[in-house]
Amino acid sequence: MTYPAKYPTLNETTLTPEARAILKRIIKTAFPHPDFPDEAYERMTSRIVTEADASTWFRVVLTQGLIALGAQSEEPFLELSDERALAVLRRVADLEFFGFIRRTTVLNLYDDPQVWEVLGYEGPSFDKGGYLHRGFADLDWLPTPRIEALVGSVPDTGPLPYPVLQPGQPRQPETDAAAGSAAARAAGPAPESGTGAQASQQRGGGSK
Repeated sequence: MTYPAKYPTLNETTLTPEARAILKRIIKTAFPHPDFPDEAYERMTSRIVTEADASTWFRVVLTQGLIALGAQSEEPFLELSDERALAVLRRVADLEFFGFIRRTTVLNLYDDPQVWEVLGYEGPSFDKGGYLHRGFADLDWLPTPRIEALVGSVPDTGPLPYPVLQPGQPRQPETDAAAGSAAARAAGPAPESGTGAQASQQRGGGSK
C-alpha cells in the first residue's frame, strides 16, 4: 500500500484505492448493518475522504492512522474476518484517526435517504403535507386495533351526589338550593359542638 509523502507533497496527494477500501471496511466493521445498501457505505467513505482533503490535519491523522492499523496484524486488514477486524479496531479505538471516522460516520451515515428507507423513516414531513393528518395508518407492523362503538346507555355507577347524564341528554341548570343540598350530602353530617353535643351524650349514655 502506497502512502503520501510526509511533508512536501502532502497537500497534493489523495488516498489510494486500497486505502479507500480499507476505510470502507473500517466503517462497515464499526457500524455493521447487514440491511444497509453498500452504496450508503461508499458515500460515507467519500464523505470522510472529502473532509480529510479539506483539512491537512485530518489528512495527516487519517494517513498515519491507516498505517497504525496495518501494523496491528500480519494479515492485511481487508482479508481479516469480521471478528478479527473488530478486534483490531478495538486496539486502535483511542487513536485520533478512529475518533475522526467515528464522529463523521455517526453524523452522516444515518442521514442517508437510502438508510432511512431501510429503517422505516420517511424523512422530513413538511414536503409531504405535514404529519397532523397523515401517516397514522402507515405502521403495517402493528396489529389492527379493535374499535367498538358504544351501544346503549352508560350504566349508572352510583350512588353519586349528582345525576349521571345519558348520551345526548342536555345538562340541566342547577338551582342554588339543589347545589347546596348536593354539597351538604357530599360533605356528610356536621360535627356537634357545645350544648348540643352534651345533650347528645346524655341521650346516648347519660351523664357521669
